[in-house]
Amino acid sequence: MGKNLLKYIIIGLIVVVHIIPFYILINLSFKGAGDVGSKWIPAQSLDFGNFMDVWREAGLGKAILNNVIITGIVLLLVIVIGSIAAYPLARRRTRWNNFIYTVCISCLIIPPLTILVPLYKLVVDLGGINTYWAISLAQVTFALPMTIFLYTGFISGIPKELDEAGVIDGCNQYSIFFRLIFPLVKPITATIIILIGVQVWNDYQFSLFFLQQKSIQTVPVVLSMFISQFQSNINWVAAGCLIGMLPITVVYLFLQKFFIKGMADGAIKG
Repeated sequence: MGKNLLKYIIIGLIVVVHIIPFYILINLSFKGAGDVGSKWIPAQSLDFGNFMDVWREAGLGKAILNNVIITGIVLLLVIVIGSIAAYPLARRRTRWNNFIYTVCISCLIIPPLTILVPLYKLVVDLGGINTYWAISLAQVTFALPMTIFLYTGFISGIPKELDEAGVIDGCNQYSIFFRLIFPLVKPITATIIILIGVQVWNDYQFSLFFLQQKSIQTVPVVLSMFISQFQSNINWVAAGCLIGMLPITVVYLFLQKFFIKGMADGAIKG
């Protein structure tokens, strides 16, 4: 009984720790200009003015569209490139493939900020500032190691007899992958969409440097403009964060049934 009680207490504390930031975010987003109470005190009334003001002043409609375009491009590229690269790494355990796989996994320990300056210089030289392709390729580069790691682990758990059956039916390697293997990796693909999608959607470090023109800026960048040395409108930022998180939250709710299965299989198998 004592152990169960301790377990429930710990679970309750974890839940509270995760709920508190959301409570503060929602509370601040509904506080009007005249509501000067603490962030812990509930808003006196539900004031939707912050949502309308931040939508208009920050141009959130265009910013969300930019997020959708960049995130969509990145996810498409990492899923196609990552799955194709992982297939031979999972199926052919040669010394060369093991070396390539080790190099890919080693890239996970490289913090993106350590190469931000030379990367920025390269993007400037290529004329990639304020373009979708530059920010997308930068995101793809840092997302591919995790993608290859998860895909390789998941494909390793798919029986090789499936490939052999495809060969008997006259399929080449491309047909085997796209017609037999790829339809089976839906759980890990959903996991990658969630993990990489959230990472790219919330990115600030690359977007701040590469997207300097307001018409192409993403949600985190446009919202950061309301907090500076000369102004701080935290209520608008809170309302903007709530609006900005809705699209990616809907995607997560739609794919969550695949998330746990895909994450466990992709990390453990192989």
